[in-house]
Amino acid sequence: MKTPGTTSPTQPQPWIRSAAFDGLWILGPPFLALLVVALVPPVFRSSSRMPVWAWVALVVLIDVAHVYSTLFRTYFDPVRRRRFRTLLWLVPLGCYVAGVALHWAGGLWFWRVLAYAAVFHFVRQQYGFLRLYSRQEKASAGSRQLDAVLIYAATLYPLLWWHLSSPRNFNWFVAGDFVQYDWPMGRAVLTGLYGALLGAYCLKEFRLWRRSGRFNQPRNLLLLGTALSWYGGIVLFNGDLAFTLLNVVAHGIPYLALVWATSQPAAPAHKTARHWWHGRYGVALFLGLLFGLAYLEEGIWDGLVWREHAGVFGFFQQLPSVSDSLGLALLVPLLALPQATHYVLDGFIWRRGA
Repeated sequence: MKTPGTTSPTQPQPWIRSAAFDGLWILGPPFLALLVVALVPPVFRSSSRMPVWAWVALVVLIDVAHVYSTLFRTYFDPVRRRRFRTLLWLVPLGCYVAGVALHWAGGLWFWRVLAYAAVFHFVRQQYGFLRLYSRQEKASAGSRQLDAVLIYAATLYPLLWWHLSSPRNFNWFVAGDFVQYDWPMGRAVLTGLYGALLGAYCLKEFRLWRRSGRFNQPRNLLLLGTALSWYGGIVLFNGDLAFTLLNVVAHGIPYLALVWATSQPAAPAHKTARHWWHGRYGVALFLGLLFGLAYLEEGIWDGLVWREHAGVFGFFQQLPSVSDSLGLALLVPLLALPQATHYVLDGFIWRRGA
């Protein structure tokens, strides 16, 4: 007999689009990134070295590109553009003003606030996917709370461990953007608590399976992939390439996939709901625009500020280098505006009914 409050074992798995689509583009990326990290030369798992081609593929074509995918759910969507019309001009304006004030107070303050905003965005994305994959479950309040606590712990434990360690061979944005204090005892306590939480979750899932025969595949794959990628990228390995692979691939590709999946018409018959990026060449238009915008942004960054990848952004080296404090205070928040706007708008555009 099935225990009240559990779901039927014959109920379909709660995929967002399909088992194949979710498995490949939403749940699979963390595991793929782990496989790549295992195959790269050991030096890339324990040093700050990163090949230029890897930086272009991971940072430009995934990380920066996924920021611009928000356009397809806001400014490019006529329905949401009307619904969020006030928000869509207030958020960029507010982000820019706040960014200028922070950078004027000190460049590190700007990057630190932006880094913690990014962390919040990354963590909340995993919680959002958890809610999507739990939407059909009729679990108890305690069970749902344990799921939520674990998805947060899977991301926050490695982050807190990072904060309580000596400087690593990687940063979120720039050196010193996280506040760090080397405290081995604190790391040990966190590890013990995290291990106990993992044990409690596994016991809960085993009991649920024994009672109802039900096993939520996407939810458990999400939790496993999140735990492995965040632990591997931050705690287990100490290399910039390993961190970037596990951080960017596990976050950016699922986000791109979710934007693409949720921008499709409900059914082929709804031709009036189709957007200009749908149709035969839809994926090429979607990705091509994102890659183009990402390359343009990073080229301007490199020409005006960083001057680090002349071989990739040769044309942009003709731009004048900006180094005075006022110029940087006005320029850096402007160049980072797509990123900051993405972080803030993301808190609104995925709410139910949006």
